[in-house]
Parts: sequence; C-alpha cells; structure tokens
Amino acid sequence: MNLHQFRFVQEAVRQNLNLTETAKALHTSQPGISKAILELEDELGIDIFARHGKRLRKVTEPGQRVLQSIGIILREVANLKRIGDDHARQDTGTLSIATTHGQARYFLPEPISLLRRRFPKVSIRLHQGSPAQVAHWLLDETADIGLATEVLSEVDGLATLPCYEWQHALVMPASCPLALDERPTLEALATYPLVTYHPSFSGRTRVDRAFAARGLRPEVVLEAIDADVIKTYVRLGLGVGIVSESAVRDEPPGGDLVWRAAGHLFGRNVTRMAFKRGAYLRQFVFAFAESLSDRLSRELIAHTVAGQDGTGEPADDPML
Repeated sequence: MNLHQFRFVQEAVRQNLNLTETAKALHTSQPGISKAILELEDELGIDIFARHGKRLRKVTEPGQRVLQSIGIILREVANLKRIGDDHARQDTGTLSIATTHGQARYFLPEPISLLRRRFPKVSIRLHQGSPAQVAHWLLDETADIGLATEVLSEVDGLATLPCYEWQHALVMPASCPLALDERPTLEALATYPLVTYHPSFSGRTRVDRAFAARGLRPEVVLEAIDADVIKTYVRLGLGVGIVSESAVRDEPPGGDLVWRAAGHLFGRNVTRMAFKRGAYLRQFVFAFAESLSDRLSRELIAHTVAGQDGTGEPADDPML
C-alpha cells in the first residue's frame, strides 16, 4: 500500500464517489485511480466501496474505518512536512486565512498588519467565501486558520475557539423616520423593507429567529454577502439595512446614513477561529491566532487543536 492509494480513496469520497471528478481533481487518469483502489482493497482483503458494475455506490462499513485511518495517516504526513519547513524556516512562509468578506474587510486588517511587522518574510493569502467554504478550505488544508460566525463549531474535524463578540446594527438614510428613534423596536423595524445578509452569513439566522419569536414576518427585499453592498442599496432607498456594527462604525456623523446598535433586538454573535483538528501549526500561525483575542494563549490553542476542549470565553469585541 502507498500514499497515492490513500489519496485516491480520500478524494473519491470528497468527490461523492465520482471517479471522473476524482481524476480531474488529482490530475490523473480514471483507470489508474480505479486500479489503485482495487489493489488496495485486495491487499487489505476487504471492499472499501460497494459497487454497481464499475461505479462506486457507497462506502462499506469496514471502508469507513479504513477512511478514518487514511485521514490520520495523510494528516500526519502533512504535519511532517510542516515540521520540516517550520524548523528550516522559522520566520518564512505563507499564512493562508479562510474567512468571510466581513472579517476580511473590517476585523483582520490590523492583525494582519501586526503579523507582517513581526514576520516580514511571511506572506498572507486570503480565501474569502461562505462559512461552509471556510470549513471546506480548512479540512482540505487550503487554509491554516479560518474565521466565521456560523457553521465552524458544528463541523466534524475542526477545532474551534471563540474569538470575539459583535452585534448587528440598523443602517438607514438620514431621512428615514426610524432614524429618529435611538432604540427601535422589532415591531417598528418590521414595518420597513429590509436589506440584509444572505441566510448563511453574519448572524442572519439570529435575526430571523428574533422576528419569528415575536410572530413578525418582515419583507426582506434584498440579500447580500457584503455589508458594503447592503449599504449601497440602503443609500438607493431600497430599505433599512441590517449589518454588523463594525461595517457602519466609520460612517461620518451628519452623513447620508444613520445607524443604530441592534444588540437589544438580535443579541450578540460570536465569531470563532478554527483549525483542522490535529494539524501542525507553524510559529507564525500561533502568533497570528494569539493576536486575534487577548484571552487566547498558545497553550490553549495547541490543546484545542490536539483534540482537547478549549475553555476560553468569548473575547470582548475589540471594535466595541
């Protein structure tokens, strides 16, 4: 047996047992993958996959255990490479961060600037997407660290810790009657058309639950993944925006937009940092992670990534 066979089996599962897509992802031939998997099954004396003709239909029960072992082996192979790189080049390399637009735009600029000053030979690679994409990039080791408000704590294979708390804000044209109220109610807000995040982003589920708990069904006229886009459409008069407070904090007083904190309406959200469980973290990854919250230490991060539960409480929102 060899690492190529292990990678073929793992990628076949990732590609929903489609060997054509598996071959594309690994830049090899489909017959070669089929042959390698069959040879591994012959050597182990079990069927990893149940088949219908030449098509893979499902992972067998013993195949599930094989997949678990393959995952551990390939993870440790990747760790060996990182250990070698880390000791050969302590302060050089690439930090890959998977995150959403809001985190990249409003939260990460200062920590990234600090890291660059401390490790000038480290380059930064940002992968921006949905929380589900952030989780995927961590699991397939495209990214070293991920940041998002949703999903991450629910994904098997990820180790997560609270990073910081934040609240939503209402943003509206200065001429909007709601702007006269320093503490709007849900009932008042529900009478306006709303412009807010897509359901998979930035605490949107908390917003929906708050309205539902009061039996309210507001009209959401536009959904977006980007607070800057939401503000653009609010300026055009489409409705009242619901965004993260950090996205409106820099709006100038007396400008065309007015904002009101909405923590009393929707509660507070927790953004979490995540790593692939069991991953080897280089020195500058630890340094960057520690800089994101003053309540997170290298020891806590290392224990959590190794599989022990972290006990850190959410850090105070550095933007509040």
